[in-house]
Amino acid sequence: MHKKLLIIGFVWPEPKSSAAGTRMLQLIEVFQSEGFTVTFASPCAKTDNAFNLESIQVSQVEIELNNSSFDDFVIGLQPDVVLFDRFMMEEQFGWRVTEQCPNALRVLDTEDLHGLRKGRHQALKDGNPFDRSYLFNDFAKREIASIYRCDISLIISEAEMNILIEDFKVDASLLHYLPFLMDEISKDAIQELPKCEDRQHFITIGNFLHEPNYNAVKYLKSTIWPLIRQQLPKAELHIYGAYASQKVNQLHNENDGFMVKGFAKDVNQVMQNAKVCVAPIRFGAGLKGKLVDAMLNGTPVVTTSVGAEGMYGNLKPNGIVTDDPQGFADNSVELYINEGLWRDQQQNGFKIINKRFNKIQFRDNFISKVEEIKEQLDAHRLNNFTGAMLQHHMMQSTKFMSRWIEEKHKK
Repeated sequence: MHKKLLIIGFVWPEPKSSAAGTRMLQLIEVFQSEGFTVTFASPCAKTDNAFNLESIQVSQVEIELNNSSFDDFVIGLQPDVVLFDRFMMEEQFGWRVTEQCPNALRVLDTEDLHGLRKGRHQALKDGNPFDRSYLFNDFAKREIASIYRCDISLIISEAEMNILIEDFKVDASLLHYLPFLMDEISKDAIQELPKCEDRQHFITIGNFLHEPNYNAVKYLKSTIWPLIRQQLPKAELHIYGAYASQKVNQLHNENDGFMVKGFAKDVNQVMQNAKVCVAPIRFGAGLKGKLVDAMLNGTPVVTTSVGAEGMYGNLKPNGIVTDDPQGFADNSVELYINEGLWRDQQQNGFKIINKRFNKIQFRDNFISKVEEIKEQLDAHRLNNFTGAMLQHHMMQSTKFMSRWIEEKHKK
C-alpha cells in the first residue's frame, strides 16, 4: 500500500518566483523518494507562474475555506501525513484534519518565522532596536500555537531554532531543522560558470509581493546605489523579481543605471551574467533564496546581518556582511573591482552549498524523524499537553466560527 501525503498549500508553488516555491518542490521530492503518493491542495487561485505539479505526478486539488466539502475530501483521501504550508493553513484546516483523520501525522512547514519578520518590520518602522517586545507579537502568538498543535514543525534556519527554543521555550522534540536541500556543486559545474572578467554589473532579485524585498530595493535606490555610483559611474544595477507593481517600475532610471528588469525567466542565467549580488535586507526571517541562487551561480554577495542570518554557520561567507550603508557600498565596489577577492568569495559560496545544504544528509534525517514520530504518535502527543490544550480550544472556537461562516454563505 502506498503511503499518502497531503500538502495544504498557502499558495500554489512558483519556484521561478520565490524561494518558498523552490522549498516546496524540494519537500515533495523528499516524500516521493520515500514512496509517498502526493496530493497538493490549496484554496488559493493559481497564477500563470504556478508550477504544473501534475508533471511530477502530484495530484492537484482545489479546496475551499470554511466549507465542509474539505471533510469529505480528506476522509476519502485518508492521508498518512498532512503537511501545512505555513501556519495560516493549519489554522484554517488543522482542526478538520484532526477531526476527520486523527491518526495522520501533522507537519507544519513554517517557511520562515512570520512573527519574527513582522516584529523586525515594526521595529524598523518605529526606528527602534529589535527586542522581545517586538518579537512577542500577535503573529508570533498564532504561529507558536500552530507549532504546538502540530506533531513536528520544519524550521529552515538554525537561528530560528534557537529563537523558538530560547525565547519561546518550545520543546525541541516538536522542531526539526530542515534548510534548503541542494545537490552538491561539482568541480565540472564550477568550471563551466562564467569567469569574473566575463561578467558585469550588479544584481538583486526577489518576489516583490514579499515586503522585505521591496524595502531592500527602495533602500538601494535612496541610499546605497548613489554611493556605489559615485565610485563606479558606469555600473548598472539590474533588479529582477516577480510581481513588480507600478511603484516598483517607477524606480527604474536608466541615467542612474538603476534598471528594473521584472520577472526573470531563468534566474541562473541572469545571476551568472552579474558580477556581484547586493541584498541589503533590513528585516525578514528564514533563509534568503537569493543568496543561495548567488552561491549556486558563483556570484559573490554583499548583504546585511539579517540577510546572512542562518546562512553561513561557522563558514566564511561568500562575500561581505555589513549593516552600515557606506560600508555596504564600499565593499560592493571592492568586490566588483578586486578579482582576487571576488574569486575567494566565490569559492566560499561553493563550500557553503556543499557543506551546509547537502540534501542527502538532511533528507535522510528528516525521513527518519517522520518515521520515528509516526511509530510512537500517541506517546509523542501525550508529551505535548500544551498542544493538546490548544487543539481543544481551537476545536471549540475556530470550528464553530467556520461552521457559522459556512451557514452564513448558504443564505
